[in-house]
Amino acid sequence: MRMYDLIAKKRDNFALNDKEIAFMIDGYVAGSIADYQMAAMLMAIYLNGMSDKELAILTDYMSRSGDCIDLSGIEGVKVDKHSTGGVGDKTTLVIAPIVAACGGKVAKMSGRGLGHTGGTVDKMEAIPHMRTALKEQEFFDIVNKHGLSVIGQTGNLAPADKKLYALRDVTATVSSIPLIAASIMSKKLAAGSDCILLDVKKGSGAFMKTIDDAIELSEKMVSIGAAAGKRTVALITDMDIPLGNAIGNSLEIIEVVDTLKGKGPEDLTEVCLTLAQNMLYLSGKGSLEECKKMAEKSLRDGSAFDKLVAMVDAQGGDTGVILNTEKFVKAPYLHEVIAQQEGYIEKMDTEKCGIVSVILGAGRETKESVIDFSAGIIMRKKVGNYVKVGDVLAVFYTSKKGVLADAESLYKEALTIGTHKPAKEPLIFARVEKGKVEKFHS
Repeated sequence: MRMYDLIAKKRDNFALNDKEIAFMIDGYVAGSIADYQMAAMLMAIYLNGMSDKELAILTDYMSRSGDCIDLSGIEGVKVDKHSTGGVGDKTTLVIAPIVAACGGKVAKMSGRGLGHTGGTVDKMEAIPHMRTALKEQEFFDIVNKHGLSVIGQTGNLAPADKKLYALRDVTATVSSIPLIAASIMSKKLAAGSDCILLDVKKGSGAFMKTIDDAIELSEKMVSIGAAAGKRTVALITDMDIPLGNAIGNSLEIIEVVDTLKGKGPEDLTEVCLTLAQNMLYLSGKGSLEECKKMAEKSLRDGSAFDKLVAMVDAQGGDTGVILNTEKFVKAPYLHEVIAQQEGYIEKMDTEKCGIVSVILGAGRETKESVIDFSAGIIMRKKVGNYVKVGDVLAVFYTSKKGVLADAESLYKEALTIGTHKPAKEPLIFARVEKGKVEKFHS
């Protein structure tokens, strides 16, 4: 078998079979297939796509190219959640406690942030002494005892994906929907959960800019999950506006606590309850309606908040800052961004808002960047709000006084203020199961 022949086959829009895909992935990971040949294959896939069967085979071999986590040491049905990334997206730290409070099991490995999107592990490390690297048995023990544990990605999960992504990044093939689907799902399959909820973001702060692209990606990923024997559902959620009011690590943990106490922003609460409802449904805890009621009850009775405290304590974190968020270290500089014109906020460029938080110190510009956990933004006004001259649009928190002017300039660029009140968009656009797409927008 020769890679040359496989490239020619895909170039001419023929499907690759099981043995051909195995040869290609195994050879590329081993180094016997050169970057230039795999680059040609990626472009052929970008131009011609892949069938669902091809994609399931590709993802399976990618998922088995390195370590595969065996979660059989954890009792019950394990449910995982993946978000395609966003700004202000702290949903994992709200929904995992809700699911655990309702009897579900969440054994989750999360990533760090890079660029304008924040990472769950970085947010967790804003809690003093919080451990995000645990030995396998301790990870299992915490999930068995408390129902949840969130840690950083460990081991050599899906090395084929790491190599392929690096190549896609420099060959203009990152935006291929089949390749995005295989990339995400290969890591999810390797992570070992029984069922998977996908939170596919759509909007200015997301990779998928349109509802049609988000549905296509969702359908591909749900199909891959089904082929691997995993119950999989995708929700398409809004990322035209940052989620919640806080962007930045300790600021977002404070918002997580408020939400679990039933006092969080409406948009964040609604999205989290819907995600948790679907995770419980996948776990076999009842109908969607029953699972929604269970999730809501866990916020009202405090059991979800108690689960967050239990996880933080089990992973060595200082529960004092969770029980009293006033104890979080404060940024030395606070700066109010004042409105210079009157009108409705018609749009927010979510990506620019994320970049502002990075400028303030809350994110990474490179993998080596050191995060200021206290830095970030509290948004006082969002899309649909009417503002008057002199109103506070946002409050910046930073340790770097010198960046405030540039940060304010970019933040104001991110806002479009005009005379028209924008129509209220749904927070959740669609739900995708195998063979079924349910849209929630007109």
